[in-house]
Formats: sequence, structure tokens, C-alpha cells
Amino acid sequence: MSFPLADHVVQLAFDPGISPKGGGLPGLTVLKNVISTINLFGIIATVGSLAVSLGVWAWGHHSGGHQAEANGKKGAIVAAGAALGLGAANGVVSFFSALGSQVH
Repeated sequence: MSFPLADHVVQLAFDPGISPKGGGLPGLTVLKNVISTINLFGIIATVGSLAVSLGVWAWGHHSGGHQAEANGKKGAIVAAGAALGLGAANGVVSFFSALGSQVH
């Protein structure tokens, strides 16, 4: 007696033996340099946006503009979150890649 569903599950459980390999394609170092440069530009833009947001926050506070003060606070929090994300990108990807490689 044949069980088509069981046969399908066995086929899904087959290990294709594919894993990430460095140096498999030409241009990998160029791609790494491009991504690193994009990350650097993102960090520089985040520093600029944090400075502007803090300036808006201070201006709103001292001029009595409550909406400007609130927008400056929101901008500072968003800039801090962006800096956290940009700085932690390598670690987050590495963590989940290692976690995913443990799934069998």
C-alpha cells in the first residue's frame, strides 16, 4: 500500500546539500565594498538627521512650539533607531544565519 502524502514528506525532508560559499562568483569583494559604503552613507545621514532633530527639539522647546518639540523628539528617536539598525545589521544577519543553519 502506497501513501502519497508520506512519499511527498520524505521528498521534502531531502537535504539538497546547499550552503553559503565565499568566492563562488567573481565580484564578491566589490559587492562587499559597495554594501559597506552604503552602510557608511546611511550612518552619516543618520548623524545628520539626529543633529537636525535635536536642533528642532531645542528650538521648539525654547520657542514654545510644542508641535516642533514633539517632531524633534520623534526625529531623534527615529535617528537613534536607524543608527541601532545600521550598526547591528551584520550581527543580526549573522545571528539568524547561524540559527537557520541549525534547523534540520
